[in-house]
Amino acid sequence: MLLNSILNGGDIREIILSLLISIMTILPALTIHEWAHGFAAYKLGDSTAKADGRLSLNPLDHLDPVGSLLLLLVGFGWAKPVPVNTRHFKKPRRDFALVSLAGPLSNFIAAFVSAIVFGAALGICLKADASEAVVFVVTMFLQASIIYNVGLGLFNLIPLPPLDGSNILLCILPNRLASKYARLRYYTHYIFIALIILMRLPIFNRISLIGPVVNMFYSIALKVFSLFM
Repeated sequence: MLLNSILNGGDIREIILSLLISIMTILPALTIHEWAHGFAAYKLGDSTAKADGRLSLNPLDHLDPVGSLLLLLVGFGWAKPVPVNTRHFKKPRRDFALVSLAGPLSNFIAAFVSAIVFGAALGICLKADASEAVVFVVTMFLQASIIYNVGLGLFNLIPLPPLDGSNILLCILPNRLASKYARLRYYTHYIFIALIILMRLPIFNRISLIGPVVNMFYSIALKVFSLFM
């Protein structure tokens, strides 16, 4: 992440380029995620997000300054949650689960599209004998898009309040178990502090799901790349 580059004394030009690319990929990833929640809720009968001006692809409508800064620096952050009123749903439990799933799913779709564009753009750049600088920037941008979208999607599927995974699980569990599970919200802050610490440990990198999923999207990019060469 950006903070690691700064602490390790990276080249200032690379740090600035990394910062710009991170901003240009993080904001769309967060925006798509929150828009997908609002769009899914709207299609299922709840217009709360639309009335609140959150059914938008404008990043400023979803930006949480602290959450975005943390995501940029340490890879852990958030956007402003889209408001959802389950009373407007025909089947509240099912529909709320679908709305919660829409956010992570949108990030995986964005990562898939980025992988296709990555392979096509890289193939076109090399075939057109583009400069190394152009190839480097294009590669960094699309790789960052894949990584951030995959990371955001997987992170939000963790079944801990208030992440999307917990909302999905709450809708699946029987009422008695769901009420007990909901009590985890009282300990959310402590759990996330523990997660942040774990994410910095080497062992976490070895068991992380992000790497294998990102590699899957890279394999898609390579297949597309071969079509343009």
